[in-house]
Amino acid sequence: MSHRPSSGLAAVSSALLAMNRQMEVRDVLKTIVASARELLDAEYAALGVPDDHGGFAQFVVDGVSEEQWRAIGPLPRQHGILAAMLHKAEPERLADVREDPRFEGWPEAHPDMSDFLGLPVRDGDEILGALFLANKRCPRPAGGCGFTAEDEELLTLLAQHAAIALTNARLYERSRELTIAEERSRLAHELHDAVSQKLFSLRLTAQAAAALVDRDPARAKDELQQVTRLAAEAAEELRAAVVELRPAALDEDGLVHTLRTQIQVLDRAHSARVTFDSSGVRALPAAQEEAVLRVAQEALHNALRHSGAALVTVSLARSGQGARLAVTDDGRGFEPRTVRSAGRHLGLVSMRDRSAGVGGTLTVTSAPGRGTTIEMEVPGG
Repeated sequence: MSHRPSSGLAAVSSALLAMNRQMEVRDVLKTIVASARELLDAEYAALGVPDDHGGFAQFVVDGVSEEQWRAIGPLPRQHGILAAMLHKAEPERLADVREDPRFEGWPEAHPDMSDFLGLPVRDGDEILGALFLANKRCPRPAGGCGFTAEDEELLTLLAQHAAIALTNARLYERSRELTIAEERSRLAHELHDAVSQKLFSLRLTAQAAAALVDRDPARAKDELQQVTRLAAEAAEELRAAVVELRPAALDEDGLVHTLRTQIQVLDRAHSARVTFDSSGVRALPAAQEEAVLRVAQEALHNALRHSGAALVTVSLARSGQGARLAVTDDGRGFEPRTVRSAGRHLGLVSMRDRSAGVGGTLTVTSAPGRGTTIEMEVPGG
């Protein structure tokens, strides 16, 4: 394998380590494809994860530009060579894929491919995907150039480790989903126990006041005062219930990892693009980490639900011994003074209270048509 720039045990080791450093499924797929293409010195590489409807749930390519990929069109179906790898679970090494009887042609914008090496990515009897390379890059003498048996052996080794990395990533994402589901369930129980009875009493009292307005205004006034008191108590109990819920993932994974995971979930769930970047952040005391997380959640909620933003960026960076959080959206923005005077500022008050409660500061920068930035800075321990 000495003819390849990326050959040797060190290159193989680097490829395997790169795959296992990733935790998210999409990142693992991209790393597998890039590692395979570099290791075997191919012009193109791709990995398709099949769905249950004859297509692909995910299809990742390397060596094709974004413009080319958009021009190619819809994802391929499970047919031809791809179907053979998925259904027979056998390697396919071809001198020219275009001459194979199973070849069914490319879309008009598809790059031209000739020599081909592909094989399934398997976890036991389960086929996780189809990995293939095309157009080996090496001098082409009169007899041509293509993938060798040695290449097939190396790609088989890579695919075995790719299956492990992909399985681990799936398990990781599933565990994160379960953690979120458990947290939601716990929150629902807390809110039910703390607030539901108070709200029931409030509703009955309000109904009684409505019935008394015409025939006994004095008693109706007393009932309305009771409504005010019950509403205040319900709001206080709701606030206490939410404040006391510290996310389990925060204790297990730390602030950066928890925030990144939640933002990835939001990015998948909303039409707006949501990104996260962190730099040099040290572990903070528990109270500071929870405050930063809660402010980020509130700011993200506002941006995604109310701003009409197409892009929301979240950054968390080291600031002295503490950290600085910034949540920025390109939405419609607002005039902070107008919002405050109109009374629609509970989210901002909550964020400021959380920040002040851990010795931090909160800055809100916004203007109509210019988006919004929420910045929070907290000291370290």
